[in-house]
Amino acid sequence: MLEAPLLSIGEIAQRTGVAASALRYYEAEGLIFSERSLGGQRRFGRDMLRRIAFIRVAQRVGLSLEDIRSALAMLPKSRTPNKNDWARLSRAWRPMLDEQIAVLERLRDQLDSCIGCGCLSLRRCALYNPDDRAAGLGEGPRYLLGDDPASVMDPVVSS
Repeated sequence: MLEAPLLSIGEIAQRTGVAASALRYYEAEGLIFSERSLGGQRRFGRDMLRRIAFIRVAQRVGLSLEDIRSALAMLPKSRTPNKNDWARLSRAWRPMLDEQIAVLERLRDQLDSCIGCGCLSLRRCALYNPDDRAAGLGEGPRYLLGDDPASVMDPVVSS
């Protein structure tokens, strides 16, 4: 069986919709790999198309390059990943994706009443975040990230 020809960086960029500069960055970060032609030009195997698609989708849902790198490290480097390899990666990522979905759902459901500080509204801030107690739970919009306003309430107030 003949091997599929390698693709130039321009061909990969055109096929994936990712700028050549981003592809070079992904390669520098170890997310994708290329071979060099005799003239020193990058040449990519067709299996990189799937890796790049995975990177794009993962970035689109807000996952970090570190998360993406960790996931891609699960794939074999000695051969083109097959369906079972991708399924194993998918199973490992399911809990992280479920948490990401939960955060997005909370954001969607509470965005109109809680956008900045983490309490449910500026009008009700004294009730749900008295004296900025949510700050003790950590940085960021704590209630959108899943913390319960009741966890910072004064027992006398919340009764």
